Amino acid sequence: MEKTTQALAMPMSTRSSRADDPPAASGAVIQPDPLAATFATSYAGVIAFLAVADAGSFAKAGDRLGIGRSAVSRAVQKLEAQLDARLFLRTTRSTALTPEGERFHANCRPGVERIMQALRDMRDLREGPPRGHLNIASAVGFGRRVVAPLIAAFQDAYPAITVDLALDDGAADFSTDRIDIAFRDGRLEDSQVIARQLVPMQLLLCAAPAYLQAHGLPATVDDLDRHRCINLRPASGRAQDWEFKVEGRGRNYAPRPVCTFNDVDLLRQAVLDGRGVAQMARYQVCDDLRAGRLVSVLARHMPEDRGHFLCYPSRKHLPARMRVFIDFMTQRIPRLDLFRP
Repeated sequence: MEKTTQALAMPMSTRSSRADDPPAASGAVIQPDPLAATFATSYAGVIAFLAVADAGSFAKAGDRLGIGRSAVSRAVQKLEAQLDARLFLRTTRSTALTPEGERFHANCRPGVERIMQALRDMRDLREGPPRGHLNIASAVGFGRRVVAPLIAAFQDAYPAITVDLALDDGAADFSTDRIDIAFRDGRLEDSQVIARQLVPMQLLLCAAPAYLQAHGLPATVDDLDRHRCINLRPASGRAQDWEFKVEGRGRNYAPRPVCTFNDVDLLRQAVLDGRGVAQMARYQVCDDLRAGRLVSVLARHMPEDRGHFLCYPSRKHLPARMRVFIDFMTQRIPRLDLFRP
């Protein structure tokens, strides 16, 4: 048994009556509660008993537990009184288990070993090689374009970690959905989570060159009233307003769309096909802008107060698997070409 610095405090062996306890029914026999009896048996006494049985003496058991011989003896005596059984045969020269002690030892040891193994397992999760399972949530577009392609490289580096990536444009609930880490876009309103900004979120108003040739280039936000707008309807069910910055102040524009999608890839394809103009995040269209398939319009009015965030519930007691995933993503994502002009 591993060395313990101190024995746990021993609970009371019997439950005292209280004035607010309901009176027993007349003539009723009150049966002992097995659960209460289990808690009443001193865990400190069990630890002391196992230490004596393993060490062969009360003095050596005290050294192992870091307490005095007399404290070990008192703990065992209290346990014997609770069990109404003698566990050791004590002489001036030796200490041996009684038959009852041998039976009790055989029953207790596996349970204590499982507790010690559970403690070692939890320590290994935090301090040992990263392993275990991660539940990750992300908005659909960001998860598909940014997070998912990095999962393979992450698991190559940490093969003992399994990952469940759930794509959903709704806000993940860390408790209800049992989420370890979530990727969120925009402005964060949840002050109960730890949020690390990975990169600024750049919104761009885009159109295909053929569309702009046919319909002209909008010069102001109000000019969009005369253009064919294509919009995104997120999981909330309400089509998104477009956001701009005009004369240093934020401005929302509610487009009158000719077409609305609930999937960002369908939105992007419609714009590529020349069907209209739409507002999308830079990472969704960066390759198309570089290749000339799309053109950014009203660039001087794009908002600058959004971000892509990695979120988790608390900084305290992070297991190793979460720490390495957070470090991996916070290092890799900002270096992706998806976020560069």
